[in-house]
Amino acid sequence: MCGLCGLIEPDAPTESDLRHAVGRMNDTLVHRGPDDQGLWLDPAAGVALGHRRLSILDLSPLGHQPMVSHCGRYVLAFNGEIYNYLALRRDLGETLPWRGHSDTEVLLAWISRRGVAATLPQLNGMFAFALWDRQERRLTLARDRLGEKPLYYGWNRGRFLFGSELKALTAHPHWQGTLDRDALAAYLRLSYVPAPHSIYQGIRKLEPGTSAALDQGQQTPVIRAYWTAREAVERGLAAPFDGSRAQALDALESLLSDAVGLRMQADVPLGAFLSGGIDSTAVVALMQAQSAKPVRTFSIGFHETGFDEAPYARQVAAHLGTDHTELYVTAQHGIETIVDLPRLWDEPFGDSSQIPTLLVSRMARRDVTVCLSGDGGDELFGGYSRYLWTRETWRRIGWVPLGLRRALAGAVTAIAPGTWDRLLRPLGRLLPGPLAIANPGDRLHKAIDVLTGDSPEALYLRMVSHWNDPAALVIGAQEPASVLTDPARRPRTGSITESMMFMDSCLYLPDDILVKVDRASMGVGLEARVPLLDHRVYEFAWSLPLRWKVRGRLGKLPLRHIVERHVPRALMDRPKMGFGVPIEHWLRGPLRDWAEALLARDRLLADGILRPDPIRAKWEEHLAGRRNWSYYLWDLLMFQAWLDAAGAAPSASRRP
Repeated sequence: MCGLCGLIEPDAPTESDLRHAVGRMNDTLVHRGPDDQGLWLDPAAGVALGHRRLSILDLSPLGHQPMVSHCGRYVLAFNGEIYNYLALRRDLGETLPWRGHSDTEVLLAWISRRGVAATLPQLNGMFAFALWDRQERRLTLARDRLGEKPLYYGWNRGRFLFGSELKALTAHPHWQGTLDRDALAAYLRLSYVPAPHSIYQGIRKLEPGTSAALDQGQQTPVIRAYWTAREAVERGLAAPFDGSRAQALDALESLLSDAVGLRMQADVPLGAFLSGGIDSTAVVALMQAQSAKPVRTFSIGFHETGFDEAPYARQVAAHLGTDHTELYVTAQHGIETIVDLPRLWDEPFGDSSQIPTLLVSRMARRDVTVCLSGDGGDELFGGYSRYLWTRETWRRIGWVPLGLRRALAGAVTAIAPGTWDRLLRPLGRLLPGPLAIANPGDRLHKAIDVLTGDSPEALYLRMVSHWNDPAALVIGAQEPASVLTDPARRPRTGSITESMMFMDSCLYLPDDILVKVDRASMGVGLEARVPLLDHRVYEFAWSLPLRWKVRGRLGKLPLRHIVERHVPRALMDRPKMGFGVPIEHWLRGPLRDWAEALLARDRLLADGILRPDPIRAKWEEHLAGRRNWSYYLWDLLMFQAWLDAAGAAPSASRRP
């Protein structure tokens, strides 16, 4: 696991200028690769590559990067792991003059022998790489199928820059960044900036499963997809699994065991994140089944009621016999961590579970260099409770004319949440589900607003949105389209549940979950591997009928059944909790002064980016305890904190 960066300077810079620029870019990625660094320059072509190395396989200098191919034609800066590299090496035979046993050398050899286009579909791994073809004078950037590893690129002041993180691009001595207000609008809806956008105009994220080729003298890279989630879904639906449910479970467990085993390859200490939920338990159980000694496991707990999964993780660890470590998170941990968030994430990122993810990564790094994670199970096997909620809600209200639903919503929201609180609280436990809470009026307002969609997909968009009209909040912005808003980007699944699963695997998974895991783990020099996102598992999951994955209120049935082969059902028989933090309470308490400074009206007016009135209204309602706007406010706070950390970088865009 590593970090990479580089540039193409068309105007023939001196070698010293080129080295200085790429050296500055490379230095920003030391957290991703503390073990080694390397630069490679071709001054005549105006090309420079930089690399920071976290040594996982072949710890010797023979794994040093950027690496030149045996034939001398290609130079590679590579971030990630190719898990099937031993099989790929055997396919090439032992006739090559192998220098070491790294996956980087195998990848280069395959590209030299077969070419980039033929090599990419053969790779099983998480990766992003930059390849310079000295013969054709062509730069190729590529990213893994599901987007586990990041890669940014784009022209800036006449230079083509690229890197694993935005901070590498902004470190170029002549960088000048302009805030992308449209991307900011998308961020305020989703709490993350979706690919291919970035927070800076002209800088893009390479999308999962694609490559970008830029020939010298060209301005626009040629983007090609070698794998798409949509095609994988359509293939799975068109050719469903031909066998019984029991056979499917056996096949899935065998596939998952192989995926886990491949990701246990390392020349350094290895462990796993364990929440005690279905996904992480499945991964740890399959790890322990293949390990001759107790697997190191790590979990996070909270003192606040409703957030603490640590006791469940502890019970699972005890049953499986792992070597378990846990940390309880306090508000003080949150305060101490917040200062690191803008620096590590580089662009606004509003998923507050970034805090415990960073803390558990930091804890694990004291003992191991690689950790396996259980991410991806919800998207593949229908695990999110919002899938059930959306499906059941649309079944019950979809037949009601849209005009009538909107009129009802208007009538409900015309009554203030405080009034609803006074009316509903006395009913106490007699109220169903979401109304049996401390602030029922707040929940009622939010729920009734969601019901005004004109289709189940529109209902889901409202369900996952934070700010429903973010373009009205960001001065001069127009929100870009996404798979959530453009039906043409979605396959015909015939099921709203499968449609939601697909949308999440294209957007929420790569741009929120995997970004969170990558930045948190790499921020402390820890490699995180995700077995459930082996592309073979993804493709197999979509060949299974939905009824085998979701039944009634239960999702992830195949994973549940596999876990029950290793862990008693009683340990898993509990509601899904997620990995949240008590931001609602922290903002009214220990984080209040910090938040007030970032959301001050004078500051917002001076920035000229966001309209202060709706922001101040939500902040004051939240402080008064009338509404819970913590998700909305955290998005804004992370943007404001990023703006401070970015300094002068986006200043050119502060006026509309």
